[in-house]
Amino acid sequence: MAMALFQSSSLACSSSMDISYNSSKASHIFGSQLRSPEIEQTQLRFLGSSKRNSTVRLKALMESLGLVQDTVESRPKVTRVSKEVSDPFKELKHRFLSFKKDKYLSNLEHYKGLAEAQAPKFMVIACADSRVCPSSILGFQPGEAFVVRNVANLVPPHENGPTETNAALEFAVNSLEVENVLVVGHSCCGGIKALMSLQDEVVSSSFIRNWVVVGKPARLQVNAAASDLSFDQRCRHCEKESINRSLMNLLTYPWIEERVIRGKLSIHGGYYDFTDCTFEKWTLDYKGSTMVSESSCSIKNREFWA
Repeated sequence: MAMALFQSSSLACSSSMDISYNSSKASHIFGSQLRSPEIEQTQLRFLGSSKRNSTVRLKALMESLGLVQDTVESRPKVTRVSKEVSDPFKELKHRFLSFKKDKYLSNLEHYKGLAEAQAPKFMVIACADSRVCPSSILGFQPGEAFVVRNVANLVPPHENGPTETNAALEFAVNSLEVENVLVVGHSCCGGIKALMSLQDEVVSSSFIRNWVVVGKPARLQVNAAASDLSFDQRCRHCEKESINRSLMNLLTYPWIEERVIRGKLSIHGGYYDFTDCTFEKWTLDYKGSTMVSESSCSIKNREFWA
């Protein structure tokens, strides 16, 4: 192919020489040593066309051999692709400024009062799941609920020792003197699935495993009562059973039980199903509950919101 290309170029050059000779001869015939403008322009156009055709053929040859590059006439161009990275805090800034304008400044006296003190009626223990925000689901406004969130919304018993959950409970019950403690569970809980997947004989350093083991009594109860159900169905039962176990664990704290007996504090359970946006609410019946068998939780005032 290269020989054909170079032969073609030679033929083009030879043709150009012939044209130059004939043009010069034609000028002599008309008694002039100079070429006529028309003939010279025709010759230049032909030479330019021949040069371009040779360049195109040479480039095609190089591409067929895998040698792709720019021709001599054009320099290589470096294209810089700039990717605009979105800043997640830009949206948060917009939300904050909207909150300040639409809520804070519109209720300035209320927020000034909150700056001095808080007096929430509710203590809420909810799951850390990003899909389960108590303030969004139940419409809590600033100052209405003291909230702590953890994996699987578990309440450890008093004998397990200090955690951030019972530290928050102590402050809410003894200092803020909340009137209601609400434990909120939810559907499709990853923490409960981790609990139901536990293998008792396995020793693990996993923080998640060592936390969700708090709900082991609920797992044992569900597996014993619903062993014929599928894993997902048992997980759903455990999501609710673990709430009741947490309600019972609340009574292991002397300062909580004392206020419940005096009627100063009520303990409630809640279950949010975000697959169909429904909510169940119930209240622990202290008089009907017993800690003897570790499996009895009497409830009252059950409601279903749909």
